[in-house]
Amino acid sequence: MAKIKVTEAHSLSTGEAVERLGVFEAMVSKFGVSLKWKGNHADFKGLGVSGTIDVSESDATIELKLGMMAKAAGIDAERLKGSISKRVREAFDA
Repeated sequence: MAKIKVTEAHSLSTGEAVERLGVFEAMVSKFGVSLKWKGNHADFKGLGVSGTIDVSESDATIELKLGMMAKAAGIDAERLKGSISKRVREAFDA
C-alpha cells in the first residue's frame, strides 16, 4: 500500500482555501472518489484509495493511501503526488 502526503502553503483564509480545493475534489470525482467535508477537514474514499485533507491558516495537507486496486490499475504514486501538488498549488495561486 502506497502512501502519499502533499502539503501546499497558501495565504488565503481557511474558508477560501477549502473552496479552492474544489479543484482537487473535481479531479478525484472523475475516478469515483467522494469527499465529505466537516469544516476544514475532509475524508475521502473511493475504489482503491482513501485519505484526508486538513486545511490550516497557512497550508493544506492531503494524505492518501493507495490500495491494491490502485496498484493493480497501474497508478504511479510519485506521478500522482506531483499531479496533486501542481493542481493544488495552481488553485491556491489563482
